[in-house]
Amino acid sequence: MMKVILKNEDIKAEIDTFGGELVSLQDAGSGREYLWNGDPVFWNRRSPILFPFVGSTRNKEFTAKGQTCQMTQHGFARDQEFVLVDRSDTEAWFSLSSNTDTLKLFPYEFRLFLGYRLEGRELRVLWRVENPAEETLYFSIGGHPGFYCPMTGYQLQFDTASEVTSTTISDMGLATDKKVTYPLQDGRMDITEDLFAKDALVIEENQAHQVSLLKKGEEPYLTVTFDAPLFGIWAPYKKDVPFICIEPWYGRCDHEDFSGTLEERAWGNKLEAGGIWGASYTIYIA
Repeated sequence: MMKVILKNEDIKAEIDTFGGELVSLQDAGSGREYLWNGDPVFWNRRSPILFPFVGSTRNKEFTAKGQTCQMTQHGFARDQEFVLVDRSDTEAWFSLSSNTDTLKLFPYEFRLFLGYRLEGRELRVLWRVENPAEETLYFSIGGHPGFYCPMTGYQLQFDTASEVTSTTISDMGLATDKKVTYPLQDGRMDITEDLFAKDALVIEENQAHQVSLLKKGEEPYLTVTFDAPLFGIWAPYKKDVPFICIEPWYGRCDHEDFSGTLEERAWGNKLEAGGIWGASYTIYIA
């Protein structure tokens, strides 16, 4: 394991080869830290990659190629050692390839690349998935970065003005048919402790593509922008949790009644033999 540091005149980022995980994002001048520090009292991760699953599978298992396989929440990539394949002062790329151990968990070959690029006051997080096999690859992928944000006196701001509707998650971590609509005032919604009493907000169907954090009455201090068709907003349901996760997703947990195969999972991705799939999101700090 090792840490890779990227820096320009505006921001500084640090990435750990374990999990290919962003572990620090700072203002280069003031040293202000924006990324959650991984304190295990609340949550011991900082910005894990979710691959080849986003969320939980029903009964902690999935069906593929006629076999039933066990799978933990959010897949296994976040707990794997990545290889540093390329770097400069302001950009680095890391890779994880399928191997004997991953094929026991997930019966598909893959090559996963994570890129981090500094552009002014913006960090761009890039994902590339390659299918080296002669069969179709089915997968989900998502981000899970946590950012410092108090639970009182702060707001979320979306690039939509009126409302957002969230899919309710069951106690088993699975999607339900119940929806909750949150009204917005000028695109803003108060952050409260009770907001996460029923787990994450899961906002589907391209309702928004930009989410900001701000102190009430002020301008945003951090903004996440993405093309993903759905995203999560999450913090542990505990008193005085000092961070919020903004999570762009290309995939989602199973529905509580789901009984299909891997290729039938909601919001999943399909990559033909020899194909390449790519996506990205950006984190801007004011």
